[in-house]
Amino acid sequence: MGLKGEVKKVVLAYSGGLDTSIIVPWLKENYGCEVITFTADVGQGPEELEGLEEKAKRSGASKVYIEDLRREFLEEYVFPTMMAGAVYERQYLLGTSFARPLMAKKLVEVAHKEGADAVAHGCTGKGNDQVRFELGVKAFDPRLKIIAPWREWHIRSREDALEYAQAHGIPVKQTKKSIYSRDRNIWHISHEGGPLENPWNEPEEDMFMLTVAPEKAPDTPTYLEIDFERGRPVAIDGKRMDPVTLVETLNKIAGANGVGRVDMVENRLVGMKSRGVYETPGGTVLYTAHRGLETLCLDRDTMHFKDMLAVRYAELVYYGQWFTPLKRALDAFVEKTQERVTGTARVKLYKGNCTIAGVKSPYSLYREDLATFGADQVYNQRDAEGFINLFGLPIQVEALLNLGPGAAPAAPEEAQYMRD
Repeated sequence: MGLKGEVKKVVLAYSGGLDTSIIVPWLKENYGCEVITFTADVGQGPEELEGLEEKAKRSGASKVYIEDLRREFLEEYVFPTMMAGAVYERQYLLGTSFARPLMAKKLVEVAHKEGADAVAHGCTGKGNDQVRFELGVKAFDPRLKIIAPWREWHIRSREDALEYAQAHGIPVKQTKKSIYSRDRNIWHISHEGGPLENPWNEPEEDMFMLTVAPEKAPDTPTYLEIDFERGRPVAIDGKRMDPVTLVETLNKIAGANGVGRVDMVENRLVGMKSRGVYETPGGTVLYTAHRGLETLCLDRDTMHFKDMLAVRYAELVYYGQWFTPLKRALDAFVEKTQERVTGTARVKLYKGNCTIAGVKSPYSLYREDLATFGADQVYNQRDAEGFINLFGLPIQVEALLNLGPGAAPAAPEEAQYMRD
């Protein structure tokens, strides 16, 4: 437990949710310090930001920072991860993961501006976010003290936190009846806790916030055309949009078609498994469209190698290792692969599914005259025999070994002539 006088001024990463709401008075009570709150607007919605400044000050904050980071979040964190094709454990599109490094970076900037000697966050000691926040802070100023109340105080549950809030007159949205832990930004919303802690329980339909149930989605498909330039999405159906408008538009359209739901049990960085339900409607469309366009624009070896690195990239993001040399090196590789990922992907949205309906690019490596099953004047099919013989030579040698001494391959007619 911290001692009074040890810290003079703290900048708290403040969401206005249950945890950070009670941290403001807790810090003042236990550290006797001034508390400044910092809130990153990464698209969590006006309902979460409305009245936030007043609430923070009523809780005891001396100063409140709220900064609109939506565009920076998409351009510098979301889109690079999407271009890498990074998906954690086959399903998770990393919506919470890559928001934390940005928040940590800005938290340090405010701490420097205010002359604070510490920063604080509301992450629990069981979760991934504590690692993401703290690695981000260490990357920019390891001299700052980091206070993590969940690792110090005697509050051990959401119920305890609710009682603390009530005792201190702090209004919060969570109740003991509806006790989901949620994280929302412009890319996604996550749901954890409550009934979801039992992986046998199917998610309740009224829990979802961004997507309709697939069975209640329209009975006719919706088609969209997504334009990309050097791997980044720039337009929908030919209409250019800034990143924020583009993602918000896709969220509405895809969400109305039930697209983007994921229900998974994942391996947390701290070692335990947890169950999370994610809604990422627009992001699901962009990942699908981007992959579709890459099938035209990337050569085989680059695509296959990129797919291998995508798994490692996703781990770096999930583990909070955003500001590391390896991450920067992988970003340079990804940027190079995207130089000709320019073109259009047409997607079909239908009752929870998002599929490719067509792709085109001025840099397409696909040639119909080579791929055709009809007559062609480009590809000599006789060449395939020699290729297969050479490509299969290691398999043939092993087979001869297994057949035993004296086994010999049937020589091609030309090779027999050479020996004669």
